[in-house]
Amino acid sequence: MRSLLGWLRLRSAKQAGKVCVIIKPVKLVFDEVKATQAAALFLRVAGVPLNYMALIKLLYRADREAFRRCGLSITTDNYVSMKFGPVTSNIYDRIKAGRNPNAHPTFWSTHIQPSSDPYAVVLRADPGNSELSRAEERIIEETFEADGQKNAFALADECHRDFPEWDDPGESSSPIDISDIVAALGLSEDEAAQIESLIDKQRAAFRLVA
Repeated sequence: MRSLLGWLRLRSAKQAGKVCVIIKPVKLVFDEVKATQAAALFLRVAGVPLNYMALIKLLYRADREAFRRCGLSITTDNYVSMKFGPVTSNIYDRIKAGRNPNAHPTFWSTHIQPSSDPYAVVLRADPGNSELSRAEERIIEETFEADGQKNAFALADECHRDFPEWDDPGESSSPIDISDIVAALGLSEDEAAQIESLIDKQRAAFRLVA
């Protein structure tokens, strides 16, 4: 596996955020409880149902800022580029499943469900905040304060313009690796090494309780 640190050293000879090297994807283990708590906090702060595309864009922005400040994302999700910008993949799957009456119940669906608006979700039950640090809560609150009043398409347009890790896949999708985000944020080699260490620790912790 080529490390985040090695990847950053390679990118200096190529366009930042658009490096084309073959590496093993760097992923966190998806923590559905934490992801649900993060989305629920956005919904609580909003006080109303949120367009699901807007919620996904806000979660991605919060994750991006969390990599910068904390070294790990908040949602622990995987990311893909889609037509309307970066998408938190597992969360998107759960939002789609929420409209299927035959879908198997999940922690997400117990707490966050479709609203009467087919393009919005609503908080039905409080999942708590046990998995969120105060620093992560502040990032979510600040993200909503800065961007929560923008509509989904304005948020998508800003993602296209401001996030070089996003590539337009047309009607398909393409993965966004954590290393792509690290490079786009312009983090140092030391910061990249710290992120890699924190990812290893998170994965190890999940293996212990699996």
